Amino acid sequence: MQVLFGVRLPILQGGTFAFLTPSLAMLSLPRWRCPEWTQNARLVNATSPEFIEVWQSRIRELQGAIMVASCFQIFVGFSGLIGFLMRFIGPLTIAPTITLIALPLFESAGFDAGAHWGISAMTAFFIVLFSQYLRNIPLPIPYYSKSNRKWQYSKTYIFQIFPVLFGISISWLICYILTITNVFPSNPQAYGYLARTDVKGNVLSRAPWFRFPYPGQWGIPTVSVEGVFGILAGVVSSMVESVGDYHACARLSGAPPPPKHAINRGIGIEGIGCLLAGAWGTGNGTTSYSENVGALGITRVGSRMVIIFGGIVMVLLGMFGKIGAVFATIPTPVIGGMFLVMFGVIAAVGMSNLQFADMNSSRNIFIAGFSIFCGLTIPNWVNKNTTLLETGISGLDQVILVLLTTGMFVGGTLGFILDNTIPGTKEERGIIAWKEVNEETDTYCCDVSEVYDLPFGIGTKFCTCSWLRYIPFCPKPRESPFVTHENSDLNSYTETKH
Repeated sequence: MQVLFGVRLPILQGGTFAFLTPSLAMLSLPRWRCPEWTQNARLVNATSPEFIEVWQSRIRELQGAIMVASCFQIFVGFSGLIGFLMRFIGPLTIAPTITLIALPLFESAGFDAGAHWGISAMTAFFIVLFSQYLRNIPLPIPYYSKSNRKWQYSKTYIFQIFPVLFGISISWLICYILTITNVFPSNPQAYGYLARTDVKGNVLSRAPWFRFPYPGQWGIPTVSVEGVFGILAGVVSSMVESVGDYHACARLSGAPPPPKHAINRGIGIEGIGCLLAGAWGTGNGTTSYSENVGALGITRVGSRMVIIFGGIVMVLLGMFGKIGAVFATIPTPVIGGMFLVMFGVIAAVGMSNLQFADMNSSRNIFIAGFSIFCGLTIPNWVNKNTTLLETGISGLDQVILVLLTTGMFVGGTLGFILDNTIPGTKEERGIIAWKEVNEETDTYCCDVSEVYDLPFGIGTKFCTCSWLRYIPFCPKPRESPFVTHENSDLNSYTETKH
């Protein structure tokens, strides 16, 4: 949908960390905290109706929040509001918002990594080794040439493409070997037990070979005001990040910068993607995948059909239950080691936006530092003093609690307000430099209309009326080179025609 009717760039849609922080904040509310008897996986009967209701009720709550919040994203995209809002959003708003996606998760990362620090450190070491030290070392990949009718070798920078996958796979394999040799303790209370690959029992053997997901598979989604407001913080963050991804993807593909109508459609289609993800009960929303943009720069493959084919493959793989079960056996410390690297990178990506602002300015230093520090401090205090914020209105209390315990909302809101109220020039705020980077001109492979017009002739058939210029997501009518203006003479018309 995104490639054909959205922004029309070869950009993948995937699960986003932006929804993780507000989801954890929502599920930390008193009524959603997991019962004590569910904490030990070995003692839980996963097929019992009681346990199924425990996790499905929480999934349904996330479903409802994501579906309602996605409607806001659909409206923002197709109404053209995203273009209006981007006038007021600069690096000093984006940096705290994206940075605080990852920083508040240090406790979760430490908890998972602390299950076995040796395995976590090994996983982080492999990921750093492949992504940083070996990234510029090519490996010969054999392929068969039809023209020469023999096998040839092509040098591929494979470590740049799959550093995380390689790191996790090697650590996962080592954990499996140490599990079957009983090097890891078999006592659930012993340190290092969670490094075993059989912790989740016989999940692989019980998983069906084929399973077809469908909307409402966990029951009818439930909606709460506090859940919707919390997920909205993630929606806003993912929209801002996606606009940057669109421009980056266009530059790496050799395409012109995306016009406003393409950006509007892209954000609107992302909202539809979140709506579908919520309806199917994934527990997360979708956004433009920044990692995919990086892979695009490495492989130099900017074909839409590659992304469409990849999407079809993922749909088919999603119907094989054994594949999901295999990934469920990844040990907790391996995930923790990955989090140590990935969350750090996400935080750094957020802070990298400060390069566009004048960080020699005391104004900007204050806004960035104050926003990020408050985004860490306020949620931490609120989590420990929830009773002090009670207003007597249960629904309002839940909304306040979710919003104030979501660091990206607190930091992003403070950054937005301070950046737009404290006096400062656009150059000082980084607005000019940020727009120049996103809209820089270069030698492109094609013109704007060829890349971003709607497919199958929809743009030329239905978007030719002059009044359609007022529809934010519709390509603007293009003036024919053979049409003369009132002040044009025959010679100029003839030259234009030739």
